[in-house]
Amino acid sequence: MYLNYLHWVEKSIYIYKKLIPPCGVYVLDVKNKWDVIIVGAGPAGSAAGYMLAKKGFNVLILERGRQPGYKELFGGRVYAEPLREIYGNDLEKAPIHRWVKREKLSFVDGSKLVSIEYQSDTSTSFTTYLPQLARWMADKAGEAGALLVEEVTVDRIIYKDGKVIGVGSGSDEVYADLVIDAEGVNRLLLEGLGLVVKLQPEQVAVGAKETIKLGEDKINERFGLNKEEGMAWLLMGGITDYIPGGAFIYTNKDSVSIGLVLHLGHAIKEVKDHISQMVEKLRLHPQLRNLWIDGDIMEYGGHLTPEAGPAMMPKKLALNGFLITGDAGGLLLNVGYTIRGVDFAAYTGYLAAKAAIEAHDKGGFTEQNLKAYESMLKNSFVYKDLTRLTGMQDLYNDPGMFKALPKLAVGTAANVFEIDLETPGVWNSFNKARRNAGLGLLSLAWKGYRLMKKM
Repeated sequence: MYLNYLHWVEKSIYIYKKLIPPCGVYVLDVKNKWDVIIVGAGPAGSAAGYMLAKKGFNVLILERGRQPGYKELFGGRVYAEPLREIYGNDLEKAPIHRWVKREKLSFVDGSKLVSIEYQSDTSTSFTTYLPQLARWMADKAGEAGALLVEEVTVDRIIYKDGKVIGVGSGSDEVYADLVIDAEGVNRLLLEGLGLVVKLQPEQVAVGAKETIKLGEDKINERFGLNKEEGMAWLLMGGITDYIPGGAFIYTNKDSVSIGLVLHLGHAIKEVKDHISQMVEKLRLHPQLRNLWIDGDIMEYGGHLTPEAGPAMMPKKLALNGFLITGDAGGLLLNVGYTIRGVDFAAYTGYLAAKAAIEAHDKGGFTEQNLKAYESMLKNSFVYKDLTRLTGMQDLYNDPGMFKALPKLAVGTAANVFEIDLETPGVWNSFNKARRNAGLGLLSLAWKGYRLMKKM
């Protein structure tokens, strides 16, 4: 049947309904041709759907999961300003758990760690659960007039006579003047169009996460936070067995999200334990475990994330009747001290919608008209950050950086603070740690220069 018609009615009527007075009957307008079809109800797809529906386009959003966000995973922090540009003051009604006012970066070597901490009275980011935020964003698109249909797997893009005209799911086909691909990092539809090659390990990272239920008061006490104040904590070094990547800790309202992100190309070669066991080692680390010792694990999962920046962007982001946005476009930034995924995805979906509106006003969704999306993207903070900080990816190909620098930082601190009889000087403590880490002065200077230049 046409995309499981009865399933559509049952699952979607509570999201999108038209009340026809005076009879009070809900009528679902299900049809086979739409102005815009969006594949994926993640942050990119929902932001695009929201903007287009607000402008009066008939928008259909197809989501593979049971609900928006159920097939997605992220650490836990979202930068607010890009979403505020999309949703304005409505963002304050989003499912925000805590505003991040404390940032922490730690280097780990064995059971020891050394940290840099930043505290502020203001905040530009918040913590949340992705399913809650994705649901809220999808509902905003629904309120604007878009139709969301869940549990539909789009398995192909329909391309005919030089343009995209719709999507297919099994034997069903649905047609539109414009299709927006927001399918995420597993870009099977784009592979089918020949716009990208199969994902390579060097292009992505693998993430694994646990969410530990703890209680609001315990989180405030153990992390030294005030009510509704949050912490974002990133760690590197021995916490990932010195494999390029890092660990994260985010405080939610009454739970803590912890996990690892490992560069997949290195993880394939170097991981000795299953990644789930590595997350357990993080949870049981002697300097961390007391933070959540009596908590209950309420969620765990794993996910791939784009890591190669512009190098993994598709050949084109616009075709006749077609746009690519979010993780499908490789548009995520990980620079070690922060990760930007949800806000980048939402903002690129927003730009895709703006480009579609402009193209429509210029006469149609031709490739020439839709190319404005690529221009908008390249002039945005998203692309500028990705290109400006793309050198960070080179550091992922230098495993020594992830081993030497944590050992140097922790070793220096240990030499300074663990005093036996004589009080050590800082320079002597540094040199001792440098030698123990196997770093020559010239090698260290070069690594430091490269690190600062690429950051």
